Amino acid sequence: MNNFIVLSFLILSLFSSVKTFASEGDGYDFSWLDPDKEVFVLQNRKFRKSGRVHINAGGGITTSGAFVDAKAFQARVGYFFKEEYGFELVYSLNSGSENDTASSVRGVVGGSGSFPFRRIVDNYMGAMFLWSPFYTKINTFNKVVYMDWILGIGFAKLTETNNRNEIILNGDKTLTQETHTGIMWDIGAKFYVSERWSVKFDVTVVNYQALEAKDPGAQEKWYSNYDLTLAVGLNF
Repeated sequence: MNNFIVLSFLILSLFSSVKTFASEGDGYDFSWLDPDKEVFVLQNRKFRKSGRVHINAGGGITTSGAFVDAKAFQARVGYFFKEEYGFELVYSLNSGSENDTASSVRGVVGGSGSFPFRRIVDNYMGAMFLWSPFYTKINTFNKVVYMDWILGIGFAKLTETNNRNEIILNGDKTLTQETHTGIMWDIGAKFYVSERWSVKFDVTVVNYQALEAKDPGAQEKWYSNYDLTLAVGLNF
């Protein structure tokens, strides 16, 4: 269900972005009109980002990891040096624990020496380059809501705790904490409440490499941490 939520958000982002990719003064060709007539769409961007600092704080859930239920609390600070381009620093404090699925696996096959392998992210911090070419206006309940789609990509340092020893040493309860450098990317929808305040939905992903839970012959493979968050923003 969690992965379905993330997938739905990404698909909505893609189609909404395609529809709203238009700058002020862009022209559209309507075949049913007189060929000599040209229709211009004036987007009238009400809220500007260029030259402004923003601070966001909020929280949400981690949607990756079949054996873990986790939450994320995030803080962000960023700056747009142009209307479409900016950068952002992100810190996320995560917490999680084994869920009912992990308990079921232990209950069914625990006696045979099989254990659920899980990685619980403790925190990550990083920096992203931001690109915001898409914006739209939503008319609902006779009120216009202004929104920006913001895409980000960068790098992050992630700390996680895993139970590799339980797998490779057949039941050793000693947990292993590891730190990894990974690729961080983000898709966000920023809704403006006023000139100063906003609300933002984010899907933040960190892809990193770590050792498999086996011995001997363990090799590094790619793992992913998906956080779905809602934050309140303050724009200066």
